[in-house]
Amino acid sequence: MRSASAAATDYLARARELAPAIAGWADRNEQERRLCGPLLEALHEAAMFRLLLPRSLGGGEVDAPTFVRVMREIAKADASTAWCLGQTTVCSMVSAYMAPDVAARVFGDPRAVLGWGPPAQVEAVREAGGWRVTGTYPFASGGHHATWLGPAAPCLGPDGEQLKRADGSPQMWTFIVPASQVSWSDVWDVTGLRGTGSDTFSVSNLFVPDELAVLRDEPSERREPGRLYRISTYTMFAIGFAGVSLGVARAAMDAFAGMAGGKTPRALSKTLRENPVVQSQIGQAEARLRAAEAFLMRSVEQVWQELEGEITIDQRVLLRMAGSHAIKEAKDVMDTVYYLAGSSAIFWEGPFDRRLRDIHTIQQQLQGRLDHFERVGQWVMGLEPETLFL
Repeated sequence: MRSASAAATDYLARARELAPAIAGWADRNEQERRLCGPLLEALHEAAMFRLLLPRSLGGGEVDAPTFVRVMREIAKADASTAWCLGQTTVCSMVSAYMAPDVAARVFGDPRAVLGWGPPAQVEAVREAGGWRVTGTYPFASGGHHATWLGPAAPCLGPDGEQLKRADGSPQMWTFIVPASQVSWSDVWDVTGLRGTGSDTFSVSNLFVPDELAVLRDEPSERREPGRLYRISTYTMFAIGFAGVSLGVARAAMDAFAGMAGGKTPRALSKTLRENPVVQSQIGQAEARLRAAEAFLMRSVEQVWQELEGEITIDQRVLLRMAGSHAIKEAKDVMDTVYYLAGSSAIFWEGPFDRRLRDIHTIQQQLQGRLDHFERVGQWVMGLEPETLFL
């Protein structure tokens, strides 16, 4: 295993090195409904949870294209592992908006992990020296192995109205709290991504001091100069989870190619590999998958190379379009493979069942929603796109 001090450019190699072990623990993750202990040890040893943490804090601070490739590689082995890494590593980008000494306190432990979920029924009341926070946070992927959690709440003005950023999106404070100070509800009994442990946590009347209250993705609050931190966490979630989707579909395609020469469907004389209909559909699926990946990676690389000042609306729309397209295409490719595999696809221990459930669960999540294309359409037709979730 490479040491945690290896160069950031080693992260993709580390992912490939870890992949066989990750695949071997996938069943246990599914059974325990969270990442299992031996897997967590391996991920910490390889410093995978520090992928997007600033170098000033001992992190990898990898470039955006590398991040997407790492997510894809790990998802080929297990989508739940990739999803947890995608969630928590993007969460760690909040460190760029914290005072350096506070960020060092939170992330100084090499095994520090930050997680969170979207806010529901939340309230943050200002008081001397900090905030009093109450709220519920579902879908907190990877939160069970986090050392810190980041409940968020809208910032309200003196008149009680929602304060907004310059681009019109809500101004949200993220509160960094020790994991021991939240309560968990065991609700993650789901179809796919079962190993992510995406349960619900809550806080009640919890005091959070000012130094642990962060306006993430607010340029005026950013302390880190790196190009990575000019990309919002929303956008990083979009491209990271797109990489996860592509990895799932690629693994399914590879598994199908491996079985197609050895399976002859009942009442037929030719193997799947020799069947012209299968050949045509797999050929089209391969083209769709490669095209989606090429569009995603070209877009991420283009934005990364051109990113000099703050990320522009055009760049954010491009990444949203490429990310949403990749998730949709990967899901459709997975559906094709599952159908063509016939009865071989329905067994829990086979290479298709979990991947089908995982990718359909991804499609149901915020980043997989097709209504993101409304903002893309607004942009294409010369309208000002709604900025929420871009």
